[in-house]
Amino acid sequence: MIPLLLVLLLALILFGAGFALKILWWVAIVVLVVWLFGFVAGPKGGSGRWYRW
Repeated sequence: MIPLLLVLLLALILFGAGFALKILWWVAIVVLVVWLFGFVAGPKGGSGRWYRW
């Protein structure tokens, strides 16, 4: 019984990690697109950077 529970727990952990990694990939893609858009659009003011930090 205990090995079966351990296998189920491992499957749940791996499924959760895979789901979290998929979400993180989508977040990274969105951030990259926003950064590229800002890089292509260029600065509006006198500074060379379009972001504050």
